[in-house]
Amino acid sequence: MSVNVERCTVRPGQDRYGEAAWELKEQIRRTEGVLKQRHGFFTDAYRRSTVYCYVTEGESETLIGFAAVRRDGYVLFLAVAPEFRGDGFGRQLISTVADNYSGVSCHARTTNESALKFYEHLGFEIERRVSSYYEDGGDAYYLRLGEDGLADKISRFVGL
Repeated sequence: MSVNVERCTVRPGQDRYGEAAWELKEQIRRTEGVLKQRHGFFTDAYRRSTVYCYVTEGESETLIGFAAVRRDGYVLFLAVAPEFRGDGFGRQLISTVADNYSGVSCHARTTNESALKFYEHLGFEIERRVSSYYEDGGDAYYLRLGEDGLADKISRFVGL
């Protein structure tokens, strides 16, 4: 079955798709044990960010992926629904961030191998390890998109 997907941007101060983003993040947290934030923290950060989204078109829109980004290009949250992974949505979200900011950075849990592989594939580089970064005491890597990272990987991507 084919699904039509639309890209949209939610500006700071707005909360369109905010609850849908929370639910998607929570779905991932329950199944993968990552993206652990308190609801209030998440909601406040979402509203302060520019959020790039992919939603299905039709009678009922469904949020399938989003990236919440601070004004300095730091990705606070990146999530893609498991059933849409491998279709290039995460890559396109990061590409959109790279097109709109002079630099792209984020943190990733040191034990989140799938996220680290994803970011490495796009050309992110580990700049440092941050001990006890997460509320539960988990460590994180601070990652920054390298100068040549995304450009050549995106140019080979066809679709969307």
